[in-house]
Amino acid sequence: MIYIKIIFLLLIYSTAYSNTINIYEDTKSLSILQNAQVYIDKTRDKTIEDIKKMDNLFEKNEKNILSFGYSPNFDVWIKFTISNNSDKTLNKIIEYNNPLSTNIEFFDPNKNYQIQNDGLLFDKLDKKTINPIFNVNIEAKQSNTYYLKASSYITTLIIDLKLWDEDSFYKKEIKHQVILALFFGAMLILGIYNLFIYFFTKDISYLYYVIYIVGLIIHHLMYIGIANTYFLDYKSMITIVGLASLIVAIPIYALGLFTKSFLQTQKYPKFNRVLNTFLILIPISIIFFLLTDEYDKYRNTLTMMFLVFLMIITIYAAIKKNKQAYFILFGWFVFLSSGMLMYLSSVGIFDISRYFPYLIEASFVIEAIIFSIALANRITNLQREKNEANQRLIIQQKDETKRLSKEVALRTNDLKTALDEKELLLKELNHRVKNNMQTIVSLIRLQSDEIKDERLKDILLTIQNRINAMSHLHELLYKQENIAYVDVYEYLENLIEEVKDSYDTYIDIHLNIKTKLKMEQSIYCGLIINELVTNSFKYAFPNKEGNIFISLEKENEIIKLIVKDDGIGYDEKNANISLGLTLVNTLAVNQLKGNMNINSKEGVITTILWEENA
Repeated sequence: MIYIKIIFLLLIYSTAYSNTINIYEDTKSLSILQNAQVYIDKTRDKTIEDIKKMDNLFEKNEKNILSFGYSPNFDVWIKFTISNNSDKTLNKIIEYNNPLSTNIEFFDPNKNYQIQNDGLLFDKLDKKTINPIFNVNIEAKQSNTYYLKASSYITTLIIDLKLWDEDSFYKKEIKHQVILALFFGAMLILGIYNLFIYFFTKDISYLYYVIYIVGLIIHHLMYIGIANTYFLDYKSMITIVGLASLIVAIPIYALGLFTKSFLQTQKYPKFNRVLNTFLILIPISIIFFLLTDEYDKYRNTLTMMFLVFLMIITIYAAIKKNKQAYFILFGWFVFLSSGMLMYLSSVGIFDISRYFPYLIEASFVIEAIIFSIALANRITNLQREKNEANQRLIIQQKDETKRLSKEVALRTNDLKTALDEKELLLKELNHRVKNNMQTIVSLIRLQSDEIKDERLKDILLTIQNRINAMSHLHELLYKQENIAYVDVYEYLENLIEEVKDSYDTYIDIHLNIKTKLKMEQSIYCGLIINELVTNSFKYAFPNKEGNIFISLEKENEIIKLIVKDDGIGYDEKNANISLGLTLVNTLAVNQLKGNMNINSKEGVITTILWEENA
C-alpha cells in the first residue's frame, strides 16, 4: 500500500513540475515557450487576478515560437515557472524577441504581480535594447511563476520568449546591434554611390534605385525595432505607424519604376500595360488604405502580387535576350526569397530568424550589390554601344565621303565640261561681237570717206574710236583664258594706238598700269580713257606735239585712274561741257560709283577714284 502512495506522489510531483524551467548558476540562455502554457483570451477583459484563478484553462505549449499573424481581436497569456536550482540568487533577463508587438504586460510574483509594460507603442524613456526585456530575481532553491500578456492591433503577433543571464544577453545585444549598424551602413553607402552616379549620368534608373534603397532602410529600421529604440519618440512612433502603408509602398513603388526604366519595358507592350496599371493602382490603394482600416488585411496580397509580377516581367525580359535582365534576375530571386520568408514569418508559418538570424539583412545587401553591379554594367554596355555606334558612324562617314567624292568628281567633271562649253561659247560670242563692231567701224569709215564736211567727219571719227574701244576689249576677252579680269595694259595699248592712228600728231603716250580690272569695269574705264585721250589729241596740243600720261593703280581696294596731258589746258569758267566730258562723268559716277576731279591749270589732269567691289 505504501508503494502505491509513493508512486501516486511521484506522479503528482512530475505533473506539477513537468513544465518548470530549471536554471542553474551557469545557465546562459533558454527558450521559455516550450515549457510554458498558453491561454487565448478572446474577451480581452481578464485581469491578472482573473488569470491566476483560471489555471485549468491554460494549455501546454510545445512550440519554440508562437505566430498568430494579424490578430487585433484577442490577447495571448503566457504562463511559465522558473526554478532556481542553484545555491545563489540569480538575476536573469526575459527577452520578448519581437519589437513590433503593440502591447506587452509582464507580471512578476516578486513585485506582487504589478504590471510592467513594454511594446511597440509603449513610451519607455530608458529603453536601450531593441527587443522588450524584463529583469527577474530568483532566490536560491526557489520557484516563481510568471505571467505575460501580449497583443498587437497594428502588426502581426509573434511571441518568442528567451531567458538570459545578464552578461550573455548584453554581449548578444551588442553583437546584434553592431551587425545591424554594419547592414545599414552598407545600404547607405550603396545608396550614396548610386546617387552620385545618377548626378553624373542623369539616368533616372539610378534615382529610382536610390529611392528604393532609402525606402528599404526606413522600412527595416521600423521592422527590426531600431527606429523606436533610437530615433523616434512615442508620438512620432504613433504617427509613423499610422503611415505604415506609405512606408511599405515607397520601396515597392520605386522598385516598380526602377524595373520599368532599367528593363525598358516599353519593348514589351502587354507587360508594360500591366505594369503601368500596377503603378497607377498602388498610389490609389495607399490613399484608400490610409483613409480606412483595410490596409493590414490586404497589403500582403497586393504587395506579393506586384513583386511576383516584377519577377515575371524580369524572367520574360531575360527570355527575350535582354542582357540587363540576366543581372537583376538573380537579384529578384534573392529579394523575393527573403521577402517570402519575411511574409511567412509575419503570418506565423515559418520563423526564418531562428535558423538564419541575419538572412534578411544579408539578402538585402546581396540584392543591393547585385543591382548596383547591374547598373554599373549598364554604363559599361552603354559605353560599348556608344563606341560601336561611333565605329559604325566612322565607317559610314568614310563610305559617305567616298560616295560624295565620286559624286563631287562626277559633278565637277560635268561642271567643267559645261564651263568649257560656256567659255567656248562666250569666246565665240566675244569674237562675233568684235567682228560685228569692226564691221560697223568699217562702214563708218567708208561713209566718212564720202563726206566733205570736216565737223561731221570728226564726229564720225569720234564714234569710230568709241566703237573701237569696246571692240578691242571683246577681242582681248576672246584671246585670254580667264575672262573675269582683263589685262588692262594690253587693252589700253591697243586702244590708244587706234586713237593715235586717227590723228596726225607727234604726241607720246605713257602708260603706268599696276592692276587688273574686272571685265565690266574695263569697258567703262576704256570708254573713259578713249574720251579723255581723244579730247587731248583734239584740243590740248595746237602744235601737234606733247605728252599724255595714263596711270592706273589700286590701294586698299580703291582703284585710282589718272589721265594727264601737258597741253595748253582750258579755262573751266568759259569752257563748254562737251558730250565727251558728259559721257566721262556719267560713266565715272553712275557706272563705276566713283568720284571725278578735273584740274586744268597746267595742262589737264583728270582723276577718278572708285571701289573695286562697288
